Amino acid sequence: MKDINIKDHIITSKIELSNLPTLLDLEEKDDEVKDKLKKVRKKLGKLQDTLYAHGKYSVLVCLQGMDTSGKDSLIREVFKDFNARGVEVMSFKVPTTLELKHDYLWRHYIALPARGKFGVHNRTHYENVLVTRVHPNYILGENLPNVNTVDDVNEAFWDKRFEQINNFEKHLVENGTIIFKFFMNLSKEEQKNRLLRRLDLKEKNWKFSAGDLKERKLWDDYMFCYQDAINRTSKAHAPWFNIPADNKPAARLAVATILYETLKKYDDIQEPELDAKTKANIDLYRQQLNNE
Repeated sequence: MKDINIKDHIITSKIELSNLPTLLDLEEKDDEVKDKLKKVRKKLGKLQDTLYAHGKYSVLVCLQGMDTSGKDSLIREVFKDFNARGVEVMSFKVPTTLELKHDYLWRHYIALPARGKFGVHNRTHYENVLVTRVHPNYILGENLPNVNTVDDVNEAFWDKRFEQINNFEKHLVENGTIIFKFFMNLSKEEQKNRLLRRLDLKEKNWKFSAGDLKERKLWDDYMFCYQDAINRTSKAHAPWFNIPADNKPAARLAVATILYETLKKYDDIQEPELDAKTKANIDLYRQQLNNE
């Protein structure tokens, strides 16, 4: 099996999405890839236990991608061996009335993981420069000062919003959050196959929405917005990773490997030691328990 090299996925310079792969061929059968994932996620789960005990870092995992890119199943498979108390999954849909009464980052900020925990966000704060950019009329629902018509949602507006997102992420990192941003890079042809599968398989019918077909017609617009967002916000402290998503098992293994290989380099993440008084009296405590 080919090794997964983080350097092949991390985005450190401007990219063109059309030049990035959507298929990761590990030169192995899917069953072998799944076995490898089991081993990596067990190590990742153990690392998460240490992170929880250490309590000084949090980890924010951002998953973005077109419909059917495999975000839900990736969450299920990659984080299966985590202690439930140490991971929180959030899925961001259309903003609620309450959320629209706050700034667009508010609902993402209050969903951030506490120190010691993983937060996995299925769709993220980047929806506010992706779907809203493809559909600028959505911005009018935010009831912003000086934004009265779609004409006010101009390039200067998006420049400011990207600046705000970069500042938001920099603030998080400076206060102990480790950020991973994964773009699930799905080909248009594979999306077609997966949508057809939702129609053909009765147990998958519930996943299908006619709205998916409307958004699919805007594929090129979305690709432009994704490319621009990635190029403007892939920073050393909060990088984007391109995850070829046409093969689900390989994509899951890539994400798990990147998480584990990156986090294990934080050699300051250690289980805390007992205080001197408790450590000095361990034998006494053991004796007290044994004498009950």
